[in-house]
Amino acid sequence: MHFNSSLTQIESLPLTSDLTPDEAEIEDSVEVPLTRQPMTALTGESANSVGQRNHSLVNQKTEELYNTFLAHRQERQLIILQDFPDPDALSSAWAYQLIAQQYEIKCDIVYAGALSHQENIALVKLTGLPAQRWTLQTLKSKDISSYHGFVLIDNQGTTSQLVPVVQQAGIPLVAVIDHHSLQSDLKSEFFDVRPYVRATATIFTQYLQAGLLTLDSSINHHVKCATALMHGLRSDTNRLMQAQEEDFMAAAYLSRFYDAQLLNAVLQANRSKRVMDVIERSLKNRIVQNNFSIAGVGYLRYDDRDAIPQAADFLVTEENVHTAVVYGIVHDEDEELEVVIGSLRTTKLTLDPDEFIKEAFGQDSSGRFFGGGRTSAGGFEIPMGFLSGGNENSGYAKMKWEVFDAQIKQKLLRLVNPKDNPIQPE
Repeated sequence: MHFNSSLTQIESLPLTSDLTPDEAEIEDSVEVPLTRQPMTALTGESANSVGQRNHSLVNQKTEELYNTFLAHRQERQLIILQDFPDPDALSSAWAYQLIAQQYEIKCDIVYAGALSHQENIALVKLTGLPAQRWTLQTLKSKDISSYHGFVLIDNQGTTSQLVPVVQQAGIPLVAVIDHHSLQSDLKSEFFDVRPYVRATATIFTQYLQAGLLTLDSSINHHVKCATALMHGLRSDTNRLMQAQEEDFMAAAYLSRFYDAQLLNAVLQANRSKRVMDVIERSLKNRIVQNNFSIAGVGYLRYDDRDAIPQAADFLVTEENVHTAVVYGIVHDEDEELEVVIGSLRTTKLTLDPDEFIKEAFGQDSSGRFFGGGRTSAGGFEIPMGFLSGGNENSGYAKMKWEVFDAQIKQKLLRLVNPKDNPIQPE
């Protein structure tokens, strides 16, 4: 087997077909965050020349990743996902794991938060996707010195509690593969961050097409991984409605291998009552200004975190609303952790969620942004630190929520209504 002809002739990639996986997201006054002009408009290049250049980049990155795998043959790696992984992250990590198996590299896919979105739970259960939850407490009880490196997929380390601990243990960063805007200055052996690509699943499908792994429809876990990649690609492109040429080409390739019935079963997963309660709360609490819908939903359990983006998905469908922001205080009683988590959804073409969220919430003392985004969607996560806990006193819990609710609204409305003071003096 060899890669496409534009690569150097890399032949005889080892492929084992009997291996199984390891056990286990403004109107006139908000014109700052504009999306960038198409590259062709800026450079005058033809669509054909841009396509050729993208093809060359895919081949270059595929060869670099191939050489990285060769350099780490027979090692053990940790694939770290964002705390609340979505289908794009989960499927891409699985694809990495399957590719790495050809080089006798054992990979564990881990995340620190929870799978709370019903489709994510269904995806993992129905496909047997080998992702494991490792809390900080779990990490303390594990000997991670046996890992020779760690990999970041669909994130850049800013949305995972595990990354600082792994870095402190002296485990080197082997690869970063993501489609979000650059979040921090990372030193990695292999680096493939392409913000103009709509899904990390598209990037991994391109690796497969270029020859890093030959999918076989007779191999069960190949079919299930292709199904997961199709789901990840669809979810990050809003059911392909925001897909670009690369995404459609990736979907066309995956269509040869994925299980449509299995994907339909994942998509038919029902919303839980708790998710419906959060959506109801967001409707009750929302304020609408300049076509923005902003809603605080109070306190949520850690396992219900994914109700927040689902509520934002719902609010953005309201008439005369182009952008919805939903946020709440998520608490984990086991870990004694509290964090403000929010999601943004928009249909406004000139609003860049990544720039909007970074402009609204800024950075922490170490220069790390509290949030970011991609086309049509974004999110933010703000640790509460010293103010975490103490919610047994209902009066204190209410007062704490009112303070955070007012502060979030103030930062958002500063961009939505820059001439207004969102907190009116009595």
